[in-house]
Amino acid sequence: MKIIMLGAPGAGKGTRAAVIAEHYKIPHISTGDIFRANIKAGTELGLAAKGYIDQGLLVPDELTVKILLDRVSQDDCQDGYVLDGFPRNIPQAEVLDRELVKRGDAVDYAINVDVPDDVIVDRMAGRRACTKCGATYHVAFVPPAKEGICDKCGGELVLRNDDAPETVNNRLQVYHEQTQPLIDFYTAKGVLKNVDGTGDVKNALKDIIDILG
Repeated sequence: MKIIMLGAPGAGKGTRAAVIAEHYKIPHISTGDIFRANIKAGTELGLAAKGYIDQGLLVPDELTVKILLDRVSQDDCQDGYVLDGFPRNIPQAEVLDRELVKRGDAVDYAINVDVPDDVIVDRMAGRRACTKCGATYHVAFVPPAKEGICDKCGGELVLRNDDAPETVNNRLQVYHEQTQPLIDFYTAKGVLKNVDGTGDVKNALKDIIDILG
């Protein structure tokens, strides 16, 4: 079962990807994790990616797909995988689709975690991160025992710049311009499935099993 997770920043696609991976016993694959692993291991692909990253440039789609395909060719992906964070736009999706076709393969499902923009802004505005250990909380859903203080290390909890409403709105605008067209792309292929991302994450597995079986 080969699955792609779609959804706006803060929609909860990463959380649901982890739930899917655990239930179906398949790897949860993040492009960021793949880059870091290849760079740390000093692989040829990793060194090529590092050359772009060190210059502050985006890694080209073709190279990203090569690194991704190398990862999904490993033994633990024989029964499938969940892709989290790729593709982010139509060109990336087209490159991935083309390379999978060469292997006689294809994406089985693209799961879109659907959450209205205003809910995402409110949700992310409630996030707090520890300045010492990086632990994260939410003032409404996962509050610390003592307001403003990290349970783990006693550090100060702050609202990160990335979670500020203005920044979140900017990120959502980029998402709608670049990433949301993927919904049409995978709808046309007949593999798109929508899940409601506004509900309790505890019910996420049931919603997904209802879709995937």
